[in-house]
Amino acid sequence: MEVQHLDPTVLAFKKFINEHPALIKEVRKNGKSWQEYYEKWVLLGEDDPHWKQYKEEQVKEDENKSEQKNFELMSQLMKLTENFDINKVQGQVQQLSNTISTIQEVIGQYQQSKKPSEPTKDPFNWFRD
Repeated sequence: MEVQHLDPTVLAFKKFINEHPALIKEVRKNGKSWQEYYEKWVLLGEDDPHWKQYKEEQVKEDENKSEQKNFELMSQLMKLTENFDINKVQGQVQQLSNTISTIQEVIGQYQQSKKPSEPTKDPFNWFRD
């Protein structure tokens, strides 16, 4: 079996991809083809600002921003929970539970009143004229 040699531009594109790990993640995430990115790479060149977003440094910056947002979200949640009165929440849950029980009882009574009364079957009436 003969070893096929790749075109030099394909080899250069492979090297380019390895230097831009976020590009690999994006292709896997959104399912676009490598052909599309290869064509863009050929047209724009590897020094185009478009590719800057896929550099590893940019990925780390994005991850840091994401971590910072998560931290801010957690701190906001903590502030919200500090103001919760557990006894008040428990009382409201109990009221809701009582309301649901009352509604279930009313529905049960309504269903019983809607059932048609079945005539009693007397097996001894079968033979009477």
